[in-house]
Amino acid sequence: MGRGSKNPCILIADDSEMNRSILEDMLGDEYDIIEVEDGEQAVEAIRRHKAELSLILLDIVMPRMDGFGVLAQMNDNHWIEDIPVIMISAESNPGNIERAYELGATDFISRPFDALIVHHRVVNTILLYTKQKKLIDLVADQIYEKELSSTLMIDILSHIVEFRNGESGLHVRHVNILTEMFLRHLSSHTEHYRFSQSEISLISTASALHDIGKIAIREEILNKPGRLTTEEFEEMKKHSAIGAQMLKELPIHQEEPLVKVAYEICRWHHERYDGRGYPDGLKGDEIPIAAQIVALADVYDALTSERVYKPAFSHEKAVEMISEGQCGAFNPLLITCLQALSGSIQKELRNDTPARAQQREMRNIAEELLRHKELTASERTLQLLEHERMKYNFFASLTDEIQFEYTVAPAMVTLSAQGASQLNLPEIIMDPLHNQAATALMDEKEQADLSQALRDTTPEHPIVRYDCRITFQGERRWTRIIARATWSQDEPPQYLGAIGKAIDIHDSHVKLSKLEQMASHDRLTGLLNHATAREQIEARMEARPHNQFALALLDLDHFKSANDTYGHAFGDQVLIHMAEALQQSVRIGDIAARIGGDEFLIFLEYSQDVEPVIQRIYSAINGGQYENFRISVSMGVSCSQEAGNDYTALFNMADHALYAVKRAGRGQYRFYNSRMDKVLSAITPIDGEKKTPAGEAGDEGGSKV
Repeated sequence: MGRGSKNPCILIADDSEMNRSILEDMLGDEYDIIEVEDGEQAVEAIRRHKAELSLILLDIVMPRMDGFGVLAQMNDNHWIEDIPVIMISAESNPGNIERAYELGATDFISRPFDALIVHHRVVNTILLYTKQKKLIDLVADQIYEKELSSTLMIDILSHIVEFRNGESGLHVRHVNILTEMFLRHLSSHTEHYRFSQSEISLISTASALHDIGKIAIREEILNKPGRLTTEEFEEMKKHSAIGAQMLKELPIHQEEPLVKVAYEICRWHHERYDGRGYPDGLKGDEIPIAAQIVALADVYDALTSERVYKPAFSHEKAVEMISEGQCGAFNPLLITCLQALSGSIQKELRNDTPARAQQREMRNIAEELLRHKELTASERTLQLLEHERMKYNFFASLTDEIQFEYTVAPAMVTLSAQGASQLNLPEIIMDPLHNQAATALMDEKEQADLSQALRDTTPEHPIVRYDCRITFQGERRWTRIIARATWSQDEPPQYLGAIGKAIDIHDSHVKLSKLEQMASHDRLTGLLNHATAREQIEARMEARPHNQFALALLDLDHFKSANDTYGHAFGDQVLIHMAEALQQSVRIGDIAARIGGDEFLIFLEYSQDVEPVIQRIYSAINGGQYENFRISVSMGVSCSQEAGNDYTALFNMADHALYAVKRAGRGQYRFYNSRMDKVLSAITPIDGEKKTPAGEAGDEGGSKV
């Protein structure tokens, strides 16, 4: 076979050199030919060239191993599923022909050869298998995006349950992988259980729901770091029955196999083989095998994972504990299964990625296509697509979240039934970027930002999380979108669209905003507190190092007399009145804050003479009246020209200027100058009192001497 040849390759297995030569003369111009003279050579040639072979011409009668032996080997190694075989024989014995077809042969050619018949049979067989492979690829492509959705649904369920449970986020995925491993091992190594590929996929998928009932368990019990009390453990045990009840009360899909298996797993994955489990005390094979397998996977991963109440055990220790019955009784066959797989479990768990999960699923799909030869390709395709649609809808029905799929070509958005209902939109929206109802959901900028974020992903890092506001029935609500961009297999990969979910986070977002407001603002006046004002001022000066800034410290004169005369409640109203006057007098972009007691702060930016601005603000807040109390304000002002962009220096200079105002009789404002420092340093404290800087004064504020 020549290097770089693009011709299809045919293996001719015949003990007669003459026959091989005749066939080579008939086919050699169009095909690359490999020749062998007995069955053992044929098996070895297939083993070495199976990826290149398009067809095998196989003689029945050969030394060492006949044609039927070769077919048997091809069946054992599953080569017959990929490589067509045309049998060759001088005999037309019906028994031989029937046996060849039973072993997977595609066609039969009798000797002596007719060149025209041989050519047509070869061409037609190769074309038939080529079309079959293309059909398998087509079905795989059609299912691929649906499989991504199913995987995403499992990840979503993992997040929902494990977020509340304080677990790693990988527990459900690990249980899924372990369940599949145990099912495959039981099928191939025991006579008691035989699971088809579809059953393995079904049970593995349903395992994701085993702890769904924990949604209803109190968080303080789920995340308690110590040992549960008897009462707490009894409540925890309820999650298996609750999860089963949730599935039982689903308004749809009750007859689907996935729902039935998931119910068994939810309710009975804490039963034990000796009858000492819960909730029903089932014993032995009364426990469905799916629930037994998930129970083993669940216990193993719990032992080898860190929890709030315990550290992680090693793999070896976990296998030992389970085998010795320290974690309850399990089916002896399952213990044997765990021990047999012990050497590969950790490797499988470590190597698990979304890409590998998709590869496993696509491999399973291809195997199913080839096994169900009694179905036509179109029937099988429809069944697989319907199965994927059923899984997607089932997972979507378990949450109130909005699930969606977006494709670039054709431009289309598909919404889950619940999502379409919440948004008052159809489930399928064509050309969504030009659909008025769809574009009205989000601001134009937020739509553009989300679209760009998805396009900026890569096949290796496809996940996007984006918070925005979405219109729900006329109300704009904060929503978190978690989406996975989908990419083609081309080089370079092409952006195809996205799948994801939208979660309503409005209540928690508003609550968080209120908490942030409380943490950053003075509770009485609503102005910024000193710490937040300082952070904002320093950030402003750092961002604009060449601009000019001024800082003013204000003190309410004789405020102590207001408290003493009218009471503290009246004093609070005076402070509120002062804060409102400040807010009305400053410009947009200026910073006003209460720094403690009756002291306030103003920070502003200027480009020309700042004194007219200060004079206007001072005039607006000084000399007014609140009921019977006259508002008098002392103000000290500093500028960045003297202090530089140093908040501490700016604050201290304003404090010195304020102190100078108080010494001069209050009720006025002054700008800082260096002479004030000399005056302050010359003052000696009286009666042991120390100077108190603004922000730390007593009832009257300002500085005491």
